[in-house]
Amino acid sequence: MTELRRELPRRAWRRIGRVTGAVTAISVALSVIFTNLIMEMFSAGINVQGLVVSIVMPIALGGPMTFVLVLKHEQLRHANNRLEHLATTDWLTACLNRGAFTRAVTDHLGRRKSATESGALLIVDADDFKSVNDRFGHHHGDEALKLIAAAIRHAVRSSDLVSRLGGEEFGVFLADADAATADHVAERIRGAVAAIAFLPEGQTCALSVSIGGATYAMRAEFGHLYRLADRHLYEAKNTGRDRVAMMQAA
Repeated sequence: MTELRRELPRRAWRRIGRVTGAVTAISVALSVIFTNLIMEMFSAGINVQGLVVSIVMPIALGGPMTFVLVLKHEQLRHANNRLEHLATTDWLTACLNRGAFTRAVTDHLGRRKSATESGALLIVDADDFKSVNDRFGHHHGDEALKLIAAAIRHAVRSSDLVSRLGGEEFGVFLADADAATADHVAERIRGAVAAIAFLPEGQTCALSVSIGGATYAMRAEFGHLYRLADRHLYEAKNTGRDRVAMMQAA
């Protein structure tokens, strides 16, 4: 039972309690009603003994059975949620993985309510990340990626999507954001990563990112936005790194 308590969240146990209690109460009420109807057919109606039996039996039999059925249902729901989380989340950074991110952005672009709705796609790439792995090992490289991912999530809005696209590259989708907002968020990301205190093996190791972005104010497709953002990431890398390059999609 202790293992079950650790496995299921509190809200699941609350649902189990509510459903079990409601079903048991309904069962008791129906049992009393039907017992009374049957007893009236053969006698003057339900007596004390019959009332006690009609109440105790549903509680003694139906309560545990309902609890087990609802418990199994919640365990299955919890397992499915965990599988979905594993299928859509990057194991190292806890960001969306590339597939889940692509689907989410594509779905958003496909259900836009207005042809003039704006937004932006940012590609964030860690600068000279190979040197971190070469100098300190992949274990510290993974630590740096987790710190960068946390800084990105902290810098964006709660409605924005953050993904690890692969390696040291991250994607950020800003829904309902104009060019000025997208540029502001991109600069916040750049500044947040630059402010990370990364001290592998007690040595100071500065982290920075270059960001390429593409904004849109009309109809847009994920592939087109990605190509534009990637092109501007290349521009940011070639003009000094630790900088942002933005462009509006046609």
